Amino acid sequence: MKLPRRKFLHLAAGVAALPAVSRIARAQTYPARPVRVMVGFAAAGPTDISARVIGQWLTDRLGQGFVIENRPGASSNLATEAVVNAPPDGYTLLVLGAPAAINATLFDNLKFNVIRDITPIAGIIRVPEVMVVNPSVPAKTVAEFIAYAKANRGKINMAASGAGSVPSVAGELFKFMTGVDLVRVDYRGGGLALVDLLAGQVQVMFETTLATASYIRAGQLRALAVTSATRSAALPDVPTMAESVPGYEATAWYGLVAPKGTPAKIVDILNKEVNAGLGDPTIKDKLADLGGLPMPMTPADFGKFIADETEKWGKVIRAAGIKPE
Repeated sequence: MKLPRRKFLHLAAGVAALPAVSRIARAQTYPARPVRVMVGFAAAGPTDISARVIGQWLTDRLGQGFVIENRPGASSNLATEAVVNAPPDGYTLLVLGAPAAINATLFDNLKFNVIRDITPIAGIIRVPEVMVVNPSVPAKTVAEFIAYAKANRGKINMAASGAGSVPSVAGELFKFMTGVDLVRVDYRGGGLALVDLLAGQVQVMFETTLATASYIRAGQLRALAVTSATRSAALPDVPTMAESVPGYEATAWYGLVAPKGTPAKIVDILNKEVNAGLGDPTIKDKLADLGGLPMPMTPADFGKFIADETEKWGKVIRAAGIKPE
């Protein structure tokens, strides 16, 4: 039987609207079952701990489990690819970090575009690095170090905890903005790099406050600056890099994202609850234990932040010629 044209168009429009209606219905009851939260790094690291802190908060607030699933590999690319290919229904989320913004330029063959293929939800935490030197370096300030480095061009070794890591690109940004010539020495992890810095085999390094604070307090390393826009509560007497190098900022950061196409209602629910958590004193204390500060943002602001970080680190990686290990 042939349908009249008007009735056919009416039915076709109704069918086309079904997926949208279905998504809206799901959003209204969200979450109706446990939610997977993917982490691109191994358990017990700062990304994982941040994820578990905010995941427990969401579990308590929304009445369903936000289950952390670690999928390390390829500097978080494996987890990111899994999430961008997941159904956009709010039940597969990703804790996205600064490595994703770096990887966008560092890797040539990614099967996703981190800006195009994700839906930003909320920021979680920003964690500064700290510029530390072996005590044998005579410089007591950033300005003195710049002068010392320019007088000893190509003779100062800068440890980097993995090509393309946040500490690595933080050091390259310093070189880029000051014009100093430091020899980058790549290590497979911050622990090995710290051992050589303490022994004087390398002279300078950018690393997390969490990893370096005890050595700084013991006088085994000298802190010249933190890399955040404001001073760190963990090292309140250490100036920011921007006090000596205007415009400099380099931090590790983590936030929550979902696959592209995730309903706005679900994004709004999660953003509201994450931001509520970031204002909770207990959550603040747990994030402070990681050396960081809460990063409350709207989804739009977090999306712009990711895009800006991707552009910034792209310029640094291209200028430094950094290649993946």
